[in-house]
Amino acid sequence: MQKGNILVVDDNKAILSALQLLLPEYFLEMKTLSNPNTIISTIKSAQFDVVLLDMNFSAGVNSGNEGLFWLSEIKKHSPLSEVVLFTAYADIDLAVNGIKRGAFDFVVKPWENAKLVSTLLAAYELSKSKKEIKQLREIKNEFKTDSEMYRGSSPQMQQIFSLVERIAKTDANVLITGENGTGKDVLANEIHKNSLRNSESMVAVDIAALTDSLFESELFGHVKGSFTDAKVDRAGKFEVASGGTLFLNEIGNIPMHLQAKLLTAIQNKSISRVGGNDVIPVDIRLISATNKDLDEMVKNEEFREDLLYRINTLHIALPPLRQRRDEIIPLAELFLRKYASKYSKNIFGISLEAQEKLNNYSWYGNIRELQHSVEKAVILSDGEELSASDFILVEKSDINQANKFNLPLSLEDMEKDLIAKALVDYSGNLSIIAQQLGITRQTLYNKLKKYQL
Repeated sequence: MQKGNILVVDDNKAILSALQLLLPEYFLEMKTLSNPNTIISTIKSAQFDVVLLDMNFSAGVNSGNEGLFWLSEIKKHSPLSEVVLFTAYADIDLAVNGIKRGAFDFVVKPWENAKLVSTLLAAYELSKSKKEIKQLREIKNEFKTDSEMYRGSSPQMQQIFSLVERIAKTDANVLITGENGTGKDVLANEIHKNSLRNSESMVAVDIAALTDSLFESELFGHVKGSFTDAKVDRAGKFEVASGGTLFLNEIGNIPMHLQAKLLTAIQNKSISRVGGNDVIPVDIRLISATNKDLDEMVKNEEFREDLLYRINTLHIALPPLRQRRDEIIPLAELFLRKYASKYSKNIFGISLEAQEKLNNYSWYGNIRELQHSVEKAVILSDGEELSASDFILVEKSDINQANKFNLPLSLEDMEKDLIAKALVDYSGNLSIIAQQLGITRQTLYNKLKKYQL
C-alpha cells in the first residue's frame, strides 16, 4: 500500500533512476533532485514526509559536510519531515553525527532494497505521527476556554454545584438537560475544569450543526482519499479529546441510524477513521446535553434506550432562569461589567426601574437572552447607568396577541412587528437578527431606537 510522499536528493543520476523504479511502489508521490541548491524552494512548495539525502555533492569532496548542512536546512524549514541520510561506507561516522543533528537514520550505499524501503517507511510513520500530534495540539488549543459559570444563590443551583463537586473527579458520563440558553455548555466546562482531566481540553461538538454525511468524519476522522474532499488524513473529535473531555451538545438531534455508531465508539472506547481499517483507542470523559426529553424520545423510538443508558450515568437538570429570579440582577450586573469593558463604556449600574423590568420579564431565552439584552442595552445607552428604556424586551405573549388582529398594517408597523418577532425568535442576538433581516447592525440599532423596542 502506497503511503505519503518522498523527496530524493542525489547527484548520481543512475541512483535516481534506480530509485524511481523502486520507490513508487511504496510512496504515493516521489520527487527527485540532482542539485541540492533547489531543496529549500522545493520543500517550501510542497510538504514531504521523508527526504532521502545524499551526503556529498561536489566532485572530489567526501567530507559529508554538505549533507550535514542541507540536513540542518531541511529541519529548519520543514521540521516535520524525516531525513534519511544516504552514505558511503566511509561516511558512517558522519551519518551517526547526522542522526545526532536530527536525521532519522542512514542507509549505506550500495543498498539493499528491503533495508532501504523499511527504513524509509519507518521514517514516514514517524513523520505522520508527528504531524498528527501537531494537528491534535492545534485543534485542542481551539477549545481552551476561560469562561466562568455564575453559581448563583438559589437552592437549585447550590444543589447542582454540590453535585458537580462530587462527580467532577470521576470519569462518569454526564447528561445535562435544560431549555435553550440555560448554560448547559458552561456547566459542562465547569465539570471539566474541576476534573482530573483539566490539563487537557474539553472538545465540544454541536450535533445539531452536523449533516448526516459529515457526522462520522467529524466525530471519528477520515483518511486521505476516503471521499471527494478528504485531501489529507484528519483526526476526529474523539481522537482530539482523548485524555480530556468530549462534550456532545444537542445529542437528542442524532438520527437513529447514526446512534448505533456513537454507541459502539462509547462502548468500545475506540474508533476507526472513515476509510481506514486501524482501530484507534480513545480515552474520553463524555458529557452530553440536550433540551429534549430523551425518555419520551425512547418511548417514541426516536432515541436508542441503550445509548441513553450509556450517556446518562449521572443526570443534571438545569432549571430555567424564570425559576431562579434572584439570579437575574446579579447575572445582568456581571454581563454589564463584561460589555462595558468590551465597548469602552462608562456604565456603572442598572437603575431600579430597569431592575424591576428585568425581574418581571419571562426570559424564555434564559441566560443567553439576558446576556444579549444587556449587551444591546450597553451599546444603546448614553448614560452612566442602564435605564429601563435601554432594554429591548418583547414578550412572546405580546406578539401573539398582536397577531390575533388581522388589521391592515402600514409598512412601518410591519417592519416594527418583523423586528419584534425576530428579537424573540433569536433571543435578542443582534448579529443574527441583522443577518436574517438583511441589514447592518447599525441600521438595526437605529430602527430599535426608532420603534422603542
